[in-house]
Amino acid sequence: MGTTGSGRPGPDGPTGGVSRRTLLIGGSAAAAVVGGGTLARDRLRHAWWGLPGAQRARTPGELDYAGALWTAASEANWRRADRPDDYAIDRVVVHVTQGSLASAVRVFQDPSHRAAAHYLVGKDGSVTQMIRELDVAYHAGDRAYNERSVGIEHEGFVDRPADFTAAMYAASARLTASVCGRYGIPVDREHVVGHVEVPGTDHTDPGPHWDWDRYIELIRRASAARPA
Repeated sequence: MGTTGSGRPGPDGPTGGVSRRTLLIGGSAAAAVVGGGTLARDRLRHAWWGLPGAQRARTPGELDYAGALWTAASEANWRRADRPDDYAIDRVVVHVTQGSLASAVRVFQDPSHRAAAHYLVGKDGSVTQMIRELDVAYHAGDRAYNERSVGIEHEGFVDRPADFTAAMYAASARLTASVCGRYGIPVDREHVVGHVEVPGTDHTDPGPHWDWDRYIELIRRASAARPA
């Protein structure tokens, strides 16, 4: 599966280092209070959730992508964050499950698996969201990439090109166009990457049968069709 093996958290586990948000709040927010107006009032209002013990309000089952169905991953397979405020999102990482969609859902709900992606796309074009985009999913096998990216799994096997159906490509392209639009991510091969391209990975997905030219073109078309 795209998020097994090197997708395990390693340095990206729940007890990782200090986040950029912690450093920023400890410095700039404190300076704003001491300086009396260093930051504008609206910036202070925005920064309240970054203080120790504060979190943005969440609604269980809330979706980031309207076309998805919600099925929650185990909390052991991701960590809470407030992206893009604490970590900028500038990548989409494409995975292949090496199994059925149902089996991927099961392992992402298994706390011992220690890996999961934000989304699953089925051969039939269905989209399942399992982790909120504002949170860090353990999917890429690299802490920095996990923090900066949204992970999308695709049902199938890397050595079976028939698994990559037209419905899957179209649905995934609409999803990726939505993600790129929300965070201002350029639609190109530098910013929409395969798991195999993550530094240090031992994974090969999405494999040689994934049609990148077709996929990028579909994302661009979907992006052009999105409301301004």
